Amino acid sequence: MVTLPASLQIAVVIPCYNEGATIATVVRDFRAAIPTASIIAFDNNSTDNTAEAARSAGARVISVPLQGKGNVVRRMFADVDADVYVMVDGDATYDAQAAPLLIDRLIRHGLDMVVGSRLSEERAAYRLGHRFGNVLLTQCAASIFGKTFKDMLSGYRVFSRRYAKTFPAHSAGFEIETELAVHALSMRMPVAEIDTSYKSRPEGSVSKLNTYRDGFRIFTTIMKLFKSERPFAFFFSCSLICFALAIGLAVPVFETYLATGLVPRIPTVVLCSGLSLLGVILLTGGIVLDTVTHGRNEAKRLSYLAIPRFDADAVET
Repeated sequence: MVTLPASLQIAVVIPCYNEGATIATVVRDFRAAIPTASIIAFDNNSTDNTAEAARSAGARVISVPLQGKGNVVRRMFADVDADVYVMVDGDATYDAQAAPLLIDRLIRHGLDMVVGSRLSEERAAYRLGHRFGNVLLTQCAASIFGKTFKDMLSGYRVFSRRYAKTFPAHSAGFEIETELAVHALSMRMPVAEIDTSYKSRPEGSVSKLNTYRDGFRIFTTIMKLFKSERPFAFFFSCSLICFALAIGLAVPVFETYLATGLVPRIPTVVLCSGLSLLGVILLTGGIVLDTVTHGRNEAKRLSYLAIPRFDADAVET
């Protein structure tokens, strides 16, 4: 039995769009799991009875007019003040009883984020296409940003105040999970991952996730974050491609010149020169942007350190 500090301010924040069939269950389950928590449902332009169902179940409801989960998360962290934030989707697929364990791990070990990694025996709960896409995108992020999570796209997470108040939240849609993970990795925050059970949606509840469309958005988000967080590596890779193309196209021209003393393919020579010049520009830009990024990360780090960590040992349990 996990006992949480009595003075710990916990906010359960629930992004929801047309979750009228499940939101009341989510609110009741988390109220039972964490009786002292404030439970807030963020209604993102639902066209069903989501807001009414959440309010009737005892949750506070905040309306977010800008469509997209990323926009909802931005409002969550901006409008809610707490020591610990429990973010969970409103589809009743995550285990509310695991929340105290996630919170305890966060505060006892001084972490900034704990991810509830999804484990499920139900095929309908976690479709094969979604599993494959999650693994592919997670491995892609790991190859760019280093050690990452097993389930980078989980919608069940616990955050510290430090994390919530320093997270920029650039993404607008479902790619926000990727940004949440990459922000922690780029800032070298202490994080953890705990396996939690995951079940299929109840009857009458429909997933808003499109495997291919949202998968492409997540992949492009990884590339954008790669460019902004690792600019030297990104632009150096692009410059290498330009140099490789230039050399590949130039070899036949040099061979012809050495054999005949003539340069018959002038357009190819011009193209090779342009590619080489572009490679130099990209490399120079990467060096400059890498310096800028270091300065920006220092400012983010100072902002992060300005927020005191919750001290579990200094309060009564």
